[in-house]
Amino acid sequence: MKVLKLLFPLVMLLLSTEILKADVSVADIFTDNMVLQRQIELKVWGDADPGEKITLSFNGQKLETRTNKKGNWSVILSPMAEGGPFEMIIEGKNSIVLGNILIGDVWICSGQSNMAWTVAQSDNAEKEIDKGDYPNIRLFSVPHAVSSVPKNEMKNTSWKISTSETIKDFSAVGYFFGRGLHDELDVPIGLINTTWGGTCVETWTSKESIVQVPKYERFGKRIENFNPEEIEKRNRNSLEDALGSLPMSERGMEEGWMKSSMDRSEWKTIEIPNFWENLGYENLDGIVWFSYDFNLEKDDIDPRSFLYLGRIDNSDITWVNGIKVGEMEWGHEKDREYKIPPDVLKPGLNNITIRVDDRWGKGGFATTQEKFFLKAGKQNIPLSGKWKFKVDEVYDNFKASPNEVPSLLYNAMIHPLIPYGIKGVIWYQGENNTPRAKEYAITFPNMINNWRENWQQGDFPFLFVQLANFQKPKLMPGEDNWAELRESQTSALSLNNTGMALAIDIGEADDIHPTNKQEVGERLKLSALKVAYGKDDVVHSGPKYKSMQIEDGKAVIYFDHIGSGLMVKSKHGYINEFEIAGEDQKFHWAKAKLNGDKVIVWSDKVNKPVAVRFAWSSNPSEFNLYNKEGLPAIPFRTDDWEGVTDGKSFDD
Repeated sequence: MKVLKLLFPLVMLLLSTEILKADVSVADIFTDNMVLQRQIELKVWGDADPGEKITLSFNGQKLETRTNKKGNWSVILSPMAEGGPFEMIIEGKNSIVLGNILIGDVWICSGQSNMAWTVAQSDNAEKEIDKGDYPNIRLFSVPHAVSSVPKNEMKNTSWKISTSETIKDFSAVGYFFGRGLHDELDVPIGLINTTWGGTCVETWTSKESIVQVPKYERFGKRIENFNPEEIEKRNRNSLEDALGSLPMSERGMEEGWMKSSMDRSEWKTIEIPNFWENLGYENLDGIVWFSYDFNLEKDDIDPRSFLYLGRIDNSDITWVNGIKVGEMEWGHEKDREYKIPPDVLKPGLNNITIRVDDRWGKGGFATTQEKFFLKAGKQNIPLSGKWKFKVDEVYDNFKASPNEVPSLLYNAMIHPLIPYGIKGVIWYQGENNTPRAKEYAITFPNMINNWRENWQQGDFPFLFVQLANFQKPKLMPGEDNWAELRESQTSALSLNNTGMALAIDIGEADDIHPTNKQEVGERLKLSALKVAYGKDDVVHSGPKYKSMQIEDGKAVIYFDHIGSGLMVKSKHGYINEFEIAGEDQKFHWAKAKLNGDKVIVWSDKVNKPVAVRFAWSSNPSEFNLYNKEGLPAIPFRTDDWEGVTDGKSFDD
């Protein structure tokens, strides 16, 4: 009897396993509300018991197959015209019914944070969200995950109908692009958002492909040996060693750590301004408090006092003598300048306390000593030096970075989608590759070819956004890694069925995430109409450098994609952001003007020009050359001289 009691649970476990195993399943990308790609053969796939008979019925087609020895099954639907809604029934030992399915065009929306940037974070968010009900636009978001081997599953996600609620946290560029296509073409649109902020192109490329790139041959073993659990444990332990403990819940606000009377004798000491990761506290995302005591004489007190703290990653609340003087949320690219109310400063001992909330990346003070001071009247009181600090809460962000080794996001966030039928891809990424911008001319086209080869849908349209203008404008001509990255992006247009949308004129100097995503979506839509839909009458690109001639000490520049003609957005007619150099390879700011559909470029400092550059900087803020359709000219250079990122690679 005792033996039977022991065997009974085991038998039940085996039976339940068999029951679970017998269930027919379909790949995670196939759910209610999905959009299937029109006008191409469509593969539908899933799992069941080995040898099990599977029947799939959809839109008048009925297909039968059996699973292979591994329990995998697939069928191919014949091409269909747009329409719906339809129902899909998959039958084996059990049945799956998927409803409200449309047939239209499906676009992958991928890249880093500027593609991930949501509708709720973009211009006119409230109005855009209010009009977000588009029943024929469907949204699918791939969950964040990393893997050293190709994955098939995407847990806890499904297709959603576009509504005011569902678009809030969806890719803004993707949504505005899809909405534009929907309105233009009047067909259902499916958008698959697979993005991760701060990621490199290499992590979106398969192992088999990336190891074919020069200098990446050695990464095969590193990818295979990648262990996310070990990395998470390592990250957690190293921070705990540095801090002594990992507080997991905030106490500072409730306990009044900002008060002047707060006892900070047990707080640690740190040298700022700096990122705390640079000072031994790696992998620290969380809430950290900083405190600084300083003395003032009576003559130092001035009612016109300001606190200058530079940039802080990411959010802060700042107090002087326990009085809040300012705060900023998610302003990691904005300088802090807080006015101190009268009567807050006093003769004798004063205190500044800053609560910093950092959610990802490096945290702390991203500024120089010169920009870190208290201004009292006409005098500046330096604040750089040793501050007290205390960690209030540590966020559980110890998981391995997707940039640890290549292929991690391809395996977990692209492979599960293949070979779902698609119309094409829109891509916004590159910021994280600027340190090795020259190499991007190889790694980016390699990724495009990699996706196309593995999808086995031919050279499907691949449209991408060139980096927006960002950072302070430069005063003098010089080398620039962002300019080199843009050049590498432009070179990818040599691949079939590619298009590039510019954002060179809609960025923000102090924010790497410009909020005008509507214009980015619109320009991508123009590329799609031309490249993906063959609408030859659509002007989809701004002027693109074609050739140069030197005539009488001046450079004459010719362009393709001029549309109905070149245009200068200037009252005076001069074109900005041109540079010119002679054989000494020293560039000088140049004068430039239109001459019909040509641009004449010259400088009194260069008698015999040999090279011209246009918009060759991170932020060509005086940009004003367009075609008459309003699309900006593509940055370019005519030389091939060595740049700042030549030879740089993944481990550099």
